[in-house]
Order: sequence, then structure tokens, then C-alpha cells
Amino acid sequence: MSTSLLGRPEFKDLLVKVAGLDNDKGDERLKHIVQRVAEHICSVIEEFDVSPSEFWSAMAYLTELGQANEVGLLVPGLGIETFLDMRMDEAERKAGLEGGTPRTIEGPLYIAGAPLSKGEARLDQDPEQGEVLFMQGVVTDKTGKPIAGAVVDVWHANTKGGYSFFDPSQSQYNLRRRIETDAEGRYRFRSILPAGYACPPNGSTQKLLDAIGRHGHRPAHIHFFVTAPNYRKLTTQINIDGDEYLHDDFAFATRDELIPPVARHTDADAINAKGLNEPFSEITFNFVLHREADALPDTIVERPHAEAA
Repeated sequence: MSTSLLGRPEFKDLLVKVAGLDNDKGDERLKHIVQRVAEHICSVIEEFDVSPSEFWSAMAYLTELGQANEVGLLVPGLGIETFLDMRMDEAERKAGLEGGTPRTIEGPLYIAGAPLSKGEARLDQDPEQGEVLFMQGVVTDKTGKPIAGAVVDVWHANTKGGYSFFDPSQSQYNLRRRIETDAEGRYRFRSILPAGYACPPNGSTQKLLDAIGRHGHRPAHIHFFVTAPNYRKLTTQINIDGDEYLHDDFAFATRDELIPPVARHTDADAINAKGLNEPFSEITFNFVLHREADALPDTIVERPHAEAA
């Protein structure tokens, strides 16, 4: 005979009342979600014999996580943001959308409203000693037709792994730009090679990762939103090949198709041609967008973002 409380009538009645399923008011779908979440929490408590002290310690942790503004950091660290991408990928496959540039997580460090440039831009506006990076490519549709007027919204960390706005030592919109593609769908920018970063060592996210024996490192990467009228928004990022954590990203964002070759130029003529005095790196990466279609999940995700002052 089962000793579980979860199957008892009084517990099932409790869940019905908790979720408001005993009345005809409110949102019916939300009621069932609340019921399921409450049921699963109670199931975990019973299965792992969670004590009241342990439970309230977990609630205090969630409060601390929110107060530290690290929810957006822990969510990818638990693989949940990757799972949302997996669901979107599956919905598109079922609708017959194949190929195109793979999506991957947005992460928590986007700031809207970066300066908009036509065709090309320079991202590094703060003086910083780092290896110069030139990146360029073309935005096309699935047939290879260039998409003029697409917007490539790009952001990345500096050589210390810090992002402008979140790192007060950087100026507003440093290493953040929006680039409108030219008539041939081309974009290009100059920047510096970014470094990877780690979760704040004394932060809430790392506290949990430490407790389960995991690190909080991300490989060096560059984020992108790519948008164009009548096309599905692409949220993606490329990783810098050769990084120590390339295939050990705590946020589970690495995809093989998003690791372009990095050409490192040391030839004096090439250096001089770019107006530089030191070796530089170059990446070519093309973005392939899907046309918008009916009955597909929206690729424009509504989520809170910090705003530049």
C-alpha cells in the first residue's frame, strides 16, 4: 500500500483550490499550470524528504537570486533557455523549416538601442589593449538571395569578460552596435577579440553551481540578433574557436555550426593594408534567415532588458 500523500483525496482537493479550479474566474490555462507546478514541487519534497528548513532555505535562495538580478544568468545555466530553443527548433522542423543559421541563447546581457550604422561599424569605442578583430559576412535567405536592409544587432564582452552597462568602467554602448546591411546584404565591423567570462564568484548563480560541482565559465563569444521585414528573427551567437571552454559552456550555448574559423594575420603587408601595427584576426560568417510563416511560434521574445541610461 502506498504511503504517498500525493494520491490522497485531501491533497488533490487542496491542489484544486490552490489553482482556483473550483471557480469559473481567471485564466483557465494558468490555473492548470499553477496546479502542475504546485504538484511537482510537493512531489519533489516527498520524494527527497525535503525538510521544512531545507525548503525555506531554497525560498531564501530564490529571493537572493532575484535581488541579485541573476535570474537571467541561472536560467541558461540550468539548461532551461537551451530547452526553449530546442522546442522552437522542433516546431520549425515540424513545419518544414530546415537549414538556416542555428539559433542559440540570448543570454542576460543585451541592451536595446545601440547606435545604428549603414553597412559597417566600429564597436570598440573605449581605449583597450586587445587583438583587433574584423568580422564580415552576408545576410541571405534560404535560396542565397542577399537581404538588403537587414539589421545585425551585435554585442560582446571586452578583453576582461565585461559588458558595457553592467561593467561601469566601460562607456555607454561600448562593443554594441546595430548594422544595416547594404544592397548586397553585406555587413562588416571592426572590434577586439572578446574574452570569455565567468559567473560572479560570490554570486547566487555560482553558489548553486558550486553546490552541484559545476563551473560557471562561458567561452569567448559574440551575440547577434538578425532581423529583416517578413523574415523570422534570428537570435544566435558565434564562439571563438580555440577557447578553453568552447565545448564546456556552463550555459550550454555552443553549437558546432556556430564556431567559424578565426584567421589570424601576421603578415606585414596584410597588417599594413588594414592600417595597423600589430597582427589581427578576421572572421567571415554569413547569416541565413527563414521567411516568416503562419502557425509558427513567435521568434520575437518578450523579456525584460536593462536599459542604457
